[in-house]
Amino acid sequence: MSDAPLMLSVSGLRGIVGRSLTPDLALRYASAFAGLLADRFDHPRVVIGRDGRAGGEMIRHAAVAGLLNAGCDVIDLDIASTPTVAVACQQEGVDAGVIITASHNPAQWNGIKCLVRAEGALDGLAHAPSPQTARAIIERFESGAGAPSAEPGDYQQDPDAPGLHVARVWQALDAIGCDPQAIAGRGFRTVVDAVNASGSTISMPLCSTLSHAIGLYTSLSGVFPHTPEPTAENLGDRAGLLQAVPGLAAHVGFAQDPDADRLAIVDERGTYIGEEYTLVIAAEMLLRAHRRTTPDDEPVICANLSTSRMIDDIAQRHGARVERTPVGEAHVVRRMKDLAEKGQTVLLGGEGNGGVIWPRITLVRDSLSAIALTLALMSDESRPLSAIVADLPRYAIVKRKQPLADRRAAALALDRLCEALGAEGRVDRQDGVRIDIGDSWVHVRASNTEPILRLIAEAPDRARAEALLDRVQGIVVG
Repeated sequence: MSDAPLMLSVSGLRGIVGRSLTPDLALRYASAFAGLLADRFDHPRVVIGRDGRAGGEMIRHAAVAGLLNAGCDVIDLDIASTPTVAVACQQEGVDAGVIITASHNPAQWNGIKCLVRAEGALDGLAHAPSPQTARAIIERFESGAGAPSAEPGDYQQDPDAPGLHVARVWQALDAIGCDPQAIAGRGFRTVVDAVNASGSTISMPLCSTLSHAIGLYTSLSGVFPHTPEPTAENLGDRAGLLQAVPGLAAHVGFAQDPDADRLAIVDERGTYIGEEYTLVIAAEMLLRAHRRTTPDDEPVICANLSTSRMIDDIAQRHGARVERTPVGEAHVVRRMKDLAEKGQTVLLGGEGNGGVIWPRITLVRDSLSAIALTLALMSDESRPLSAIVADLPRYAIVKRKQPLADRRAAALALDRLCEALGAEGRVDRQDGVRIDIGDSWVHVRASNTEPILRLIAEAPDRARAEALLDRVQGIVVG
């Protein structure tokens, strides 16, 4: 079944429906998660939602059955984004969450992601399980241990979760001094592409309160109008967002993936800004607002090692600092929690794939937070988005893949890279090898899902990034 793999990782379970992912597997995975919850809670309450892709009902029903059979009470949101499920998890009496989603994967895929609630300084916020907890779920699933027998749990539905999510974003804007009514008064025209999936339940309600919102692909049909990852090539056809924004004389376009945890932005000219800018725009607005209220504080932003150094430049501009983590949302959140426990002001987290984690809302990537902060910055600047972006730092990122024989070959390649270039810059070995050399950097790591090395380089221009990758690729190939 190599052409239809079942992927198990810190991000959950993912496969092709009817082939590598069946209702039986979904039930077993949900039961494994329920077993872990039963070790912590007497009678777990779990929120569940699905990303809305066509055919997702079958996997949702199977997961609900697995949770109920294990004694969990289930609150079913039906079609709901990953961050909406996270916000619903933060209600009193709820212990965990489950999302039926394959994120940006094509329509034939689906999967299951789990959420747990934080303890300590960020008490009650929902987030992806730690790598250790994720491994424990996988071990239970693979061993068939499931959950101990119990009286079946209770089932209820909650259609109000999207409204709760939108209200939480409004409250967060108000808390940082960004009046939502003032943003609405600017009269922005926004165009939304939610690929006819779960983002429609939140992006249109929020954009309609902050702007004049136009839905491009915002039905709940679950039929993707294009490949669902929000990249320039997927948004650029004749009926796509890149054409719709200038064609409708809009000020900005927003593109989500099916579970709406990532956001890509298009400016008023129809130019794809790039997912790396989503986190940078959010950081600029939050740091600006924070400096106005607490100018003497040094806040922290957490981002993974493969995220653009634009975030470092923005942080330096506002007297903040950046903490780098291994790639993966769970690692970013873990660092955010650790720093918060030490009493530090953790303002924001995220990754360069369009993922923004605003802890005033929740501890998962949240496209709604990114939309709100983008509109807030546009309101604060009173000038076109293209002009705002032109004043942000600019670098070129180049990404490549290198075939890999096995993990041992990866380790040897990374050792060669450190030996060859280590003396030229700052080396970080949290996740593969990242080396910062002057105003450029390179990050090389073994993929968790493919037999490849991922090579990423960033420099002030593409030619220098390509040259750096050429040099690095020559070293790792040996």
